[in-house]
Amino acid sequence: MDDTMDRITSTGLARQTPGGVEYEVQRIGFARWFTRTQTRRILTERAQHEGWELWRLRRYRDGSREAWLRRRIIRARLTVFV
Repeated sequence: MDDTMDRITSTGLARQTPGGVEYEVQRIGFARWFTRTQTRRILTERAQHEGWELWRLRRYRDGSREAWLRRRIIRARLTVFV
């Protein structure tokens, strides 16, 4: 990737279960010098290649942004009974 990925301030993983469906949630903080185009490009790459969807996007007064991405956790079940 390019050098803009080095400027992401924080990432983290968590799980939550709204309505019995499990999601993996990733929070990404973007510094204030990220342009809207750079932010959109990074979020689009994550959506297309890693299966994330944009859940929430906040912009703060200091110009920084914070995005929450989520993707559904699919559990594999045993289908053959012995």
